[in-house]
Amino acid sequence: MSENRSKARHRRGRSVLAVGVPVALTAAGVLGHGADPGSLGAGAQRAVAATAAAPAWATAVADGFASVDSQGQNGTYGGRDGQVVTVRTQAELEKYATATEPYVIVVAATIDMNPVGKEIKVRSDKTIVGSGTSGHIVGGGFFLGSGVHNVIIRNLTIRDAYQGVWNDKEHDFDAIQMDGAHHVWIDHNDLRHMADGLIDVRKDSTNVTVSWNKLSDDNKAFGIGWTDNVVTDITIHHNWIRETEQRNPSTDNAAHAHLYNNFLEDAAGTDIKSSYGNYSRGKTAMVLENSFFQGMNNPVIKDTTATLVQRGNVFSGTSGRNESGGAAFDPKNYYPYMLDSASNVPSLLKAGAGPRSSIGASAASVKAATTLTVAKDGSGQYSTVQAAVNAVPANNASRVVIAVKPGTYRETVKVPANKPHVTIQGTGGSRKDTVIVYNNAAGTPKPDGSGTYGTGGSATAAVEADDFQARNLTFSNDFDEKANQNLSGHQAVALRTAADKVFLDGVIVDGDQDTLLLDTAAKDRLGRVYVVNSYVMGNVDFIFGRATAVVDRSVITLKKRWDGSSGGYVTAPSTAANRKGILIANSSVGGDVSAAGFYLGRPWHAGGDATLDPQTTVRNTTLGAAVKSTPWTDMSGFSWKDDRFAEYRNTGAGSGSASTDRPQLTDAQAAAQEVADWLGDWTPTAS
Repeated sequence: MSENRSKARHRRGRSVLAVGVPVALTAAGVLGHGADPGSLGAGAQRAVAATAAAPAWATAVADGFASVDSQGQNGTYGGRDGQVVTVRTQAELEKYATATEPYVIVVAATIDMNPVGKEIKVRSDKTIVGSGTSGHIVGGGFFLGSGVHNVIIRNLTIRDAYQGVWNDKEHDFDAIQMDGAHHVWIDHNDLRHMADGLIDVRKDSTNVTVSWNKLSDDNKAFGIGWTDNVVTDITIHHNWIRETEQRNPSTDNAAHAHLYNNFLEDAAGTDIKSSYGNYSRGKTAMVLENSFFQGMNNPVIKDTTATLVQRGNVFSGTSGRNESGGAAFDPKNYYPYMLDSASNVPSLLKAGAGPRSSIGASAASVKAATTLTVAKDGSGQYSTVQAAVNAVPANNASRVVIAVKPGTYRETVKVPANKPHVTIQGTGGSRKDTVIVYNNAAGTPKPDGSGTYGTGGSATAAVEADDFQARNLTFSNDFDEKANQNLSGHQAVALRTAADKVFLDGVIVDGDQDTLLLDTAAKDRLGRVYVVNSYVMGNVDFIFGRATAVVDRSVITLKKRWDGSSGGYVTAPSTAANRKGILIANSSVGGDVSAAGFYLGRPWHAGGDATLDPQTTVRNTTLGAAVKSTPWTDMSGFSWKDDRFAEYRNTGAGSGSASTDRPQLTDAQAAAQEVADWLGDWTPTAS
């Protein structure tokens, strides 16, 4: 189970950015199809071990090339080990940004730079983040000089250094300029209307990730390179580049440039006309994936000396050069990542690019969570996870974080219903470093002789409390089916949830039969679960239950059975009527198993309850060859065709076209089966 334009004309066509996308959808460290669990790069999954008062946004780490260890720097995590300070003036911002100590600097006001064009010289180990949408830098920006490293710039609006000349050759006023810096993450900013470029990555700067930004209303968006040395490694993903004429970006002599899921838009009816889009120059090796080009002139161009691999891009209303050629490189050899469908990119970025109200809350408003530490070696407050759970006060009103140090914790864990707001978080460099594991099965006799555990009782970890979170660890059930053939009942649950607002972020859930039980407290109770950036492994009904559950941007790994055979079922929903069941979105399904052996799901009418209306939707997901061409099947006398099973825009060897045995949602139906429809009024936010 490049022309001169007046300032007034230059400002035409500016749009307002919508907000409201869950932070989890844009979190660092998203998975790549087929990536090894826990091997997300030391930066992307590095443990957060800052002070207990630090909120999640203050401890976030980069993905992409900024997460790759090099030059003595292990990933990019900014100032997370330093004090969180709030600034409202230029003098305060300069004081902390130029300090030698690490700081998380919250910009909580509009700061007008004096003189206009001033770029604050940021030093290493800094996070500079806007407080919600209120952090504005006007008439200036930031400069990261040679050797500066481990810097995060997030959630800011940097704008209006424009001096009245469209292609300005006199005023080198950038939003963010790097000259020889490394390990820099630029994320969720609104950069616009500057005198020169919006972002310059120059003079051999490397290990840079630029994600979820809005770049607009400027002549030059984004330049990279400008030396003969081929050393720059850069990742550019989920950026909305709108109404910018050139350098979108221009990438010169980059060793590895990985661009994916960007939206380049030249809006009709404005005076700003694009001269080109993505440009691979010099000896650049570029991989360009699943981006959307709207109305762009010369959307993709390359020099004869450069390499550029294109795949999965969409071009709408474009004209002129659209080029590719050469072998380039495989980004997955450097870090994991997950692609969104190119067709979804415009709507995704219109909703999600730029500053978020949920990032950068004023340091003064952050309530310190209670933190309990667990370590097998005795260096924590508790030596078992359950002991820490037991220490949480009944009916606690605020967040309690149980920080679990690396190790294998062979125990069962239960978070009872009267202990809400609990987070269990591994503190290792990988989700594989912290493992909670046990080996009970449904047919395992209880020690007191009172019978067997049953499916639900077999769970290694059981969560019955609302507003639970888990991240950066593994839940496992290692019951040995082969050695226990005498037992009746081989269901062996790794994690059971029976609560509302359960957020599983960056975890591994590993088992065989009935790995992940997503339940509710009662048949008439709502139980929402959001699983993101995670791995779920198993073979028979291994994602199952009656919860309203989303598995998003995750890797679902199919395993062989105990006897070496291949075959099984991914989902077994037991959804109550008029509720939503299991949604798998933006993920991958596959494994080292035989072709055409696995069903995507079957209807579980628990206890023969005919009033149930099981539902599984699998959409925008890569299906491996192991998935059957008829992916749904009956269960215990109930026909899947009487319940709710469907697909939408899946890809891969295991995908297929619509038929009576393979229902596909229409576009209109799919619009009502998005992640947000499952979550309702709940926005999962890391805490």
